Amino acid sequence: MISALQWIARGKSLPHPKKYVLDDSEMQRVSQMANVQFEDAKAQLERAQRDIARGKDPFAPNTGNDDDDDEWQDDDQDDEKMDQDGDAPMAEDASKQTKEDPDDLSRYNLDEYDDDASAEATAGAFSNIRGLAVYQSNEDDPYVTVQDDAEKDDEEEREELEVYPTDNFIITAKTEDDVSQLEAHIYAASGANLYVHHDLMLPSFPLCLEWLDYAPARSSADQNASKPAGELGNYIAVGTMDPEIEVWSMDVVDGMYPDAILGRKTETDQLNAPLGTGKKKRKQSKARVANDAYHVDAVLGLSWNPVARNLLASASADCTVKLWDLSRPHTSEDSTAFRSFASHTDKVQSVAWQCKAAGGASTSANPAVLLTGSYDKTIRVFDTRTPDTASIVSISSDVESVVWNGWSADTSSFLCSLESGLVQSFDMRSPSSPLWTLQAHDTACTSIDVSPHIPNCILTASSDRSVKLWNLSSSSPTTLTPESINLVLSRDLGLGKIFAAKFSPNDPLTLAAAGSAGQLQVFNALSNPAVRKTFADRLKLLKGDEKVDLDGSEPSRGDGVVRVEDDDEDDSDDEEMQE
Repeated sequence: MISALQWIARGKSLPHPKKYVLDDSEMQRVSQMANVQFEDAKAQLERAQRDIARGKDPFAPNTGNDDDDDEWQDDDQDDEKMDQDGDAPMAEDASKQTKEDPDDLSRYNLDEYDDDASAEATAGAFSNIRGLAVYQSNEDDPYVTVQDDAEKDDEEEREELEVYPTDNFIITAKTEDDVSQLEAHIYAASGANLYVHHDLMLPSFPLCLEWLDYAPARSSADQNASKPAGELGNYIAVGTMDPEIEVWSMDVVDGMYPDAILGRKTETDQLNAPLGTGKKKRKQSKARVANDAYHVDAVLGLSWNPVARNLLASASADCTVKLWDLSRPHTSEDSTAFRSFASHTDKVQSVAWQCKAAGGASTSANPAVLLTGSYDKTIRVFDTRTPDTASIVSISSDVESVVWNGWSADTSSFLCSLESGLVQSFDMRSPSSPLWTLQAHDTACTSIDVSPHIPNCILTASSDRSVKLWNLSSSSPTTLTPESINLVLSRDLGLGKIFAAKFSPNDPLTLAAAGSAGQLQVFNALSNPAVRKTFADRLKLLKGDEKVDLDGSEPSRGDGVVRVEDDDEDDSDDEEMQE
């Protein structure tokens, strides 16, 4: 399944991503962040191997006899000396017997002839070849006429990994057979091409993703640090079932360890230790008591502040919302949030900064205002500088997602999607009643997004396997309460239950969706005539790279769906064509 996805706008990635380098400084950084002492681990491994060789259980409790290993080595040396001393008289007896009986063939040791290692080495097609030479490199071998071209291979790999200015990255959080990973897809809109560029392994089931351009401070400088702390970069923050937040660079291929980890892994690992013995040991665990320093349960939502670029907000199942400062180094022993809010009484599912509102060009957005939605059936809007004065919105169901509407006149309205399938809009200045309510789906509305290009156009997705586009008709695009809400398009993309759907930051009315089928698809809604007709007046106002041709001069868009091509399907199609 794919549980979350995130677009990366064009021009935000390096044209040529770097290869990961595991040097001494990086090994030291990983050791410090993971709290792993590699020397101790190596010594434990050697001790376990010795125990296995002696027939001893390596996982048995330690009895305190650490000197057994040294005594065992001394015994082996004594045995070897005894064997050497005993070989001499046996050899003399064998020579005497050979002289006395010329027909005795024991000196040839024919019974063990087939077990002779030298015989096995010389058997086969090369048994009669003498003076067989082995060369350290193919360049030294005169019989190898085709030499390896390392520079050519590096150049080909560089071309394969190149990211063009017209390419978008789409990052997905995918889990298959209990293995979780980030998959970085390249989407080329001009050629309608979608493929996996590289992937990164994750330690736990991923729940949410957030893009940021702020290079987090690292505990030590090394070759893999693509940017100094605070400079523009290309990073993805990942929230998982673990309480820690990982920040990965998308400009480094085959990365082994994240650039930053927000949380106290040394403390939270103890929460998973079972209590009691026997059956009770499997059922009981330590209580997860929330604190102000770090999360103690799964991270469900993330939001980066594009104005105060070093701030990252996180929502957790421990009922708290925390703010993290990316300008200071974070290690497994010293990683704390600089502010924590515990106003909710149940899991906090979604969080969003007001300055991250989609669409519009309003300058009234306050970068200190934060929006949170929880399973306690409330939405809170508060100023992070004075969180005690939060506005509370009571709703009828659990919150799935919250998002600000940047097209309103003063950026005061926001939307929320609920587990009941409802979508509601509120004004934070008078949150007592919704501005409007829409029964968008019959089951949980898992995702909602506001178009960054088209006013009064919203996207919803649901576990009922459908994605829908809605038009909020009004006389003014900045009106808070629309005159009518019309369904423009409903589409089942064959992705199973939809868990994530988002508009493209560059191409109008292009969206990406993924869900329980474990596949990612990009859908260009302009392929639908009803969509083009409904939003034609607003599409004509677009300029520059966002301008859309509505006169039909562009090539046919087909069904508008772009998928990742399966190599197996391509091979089978080629075989059918040959037949």
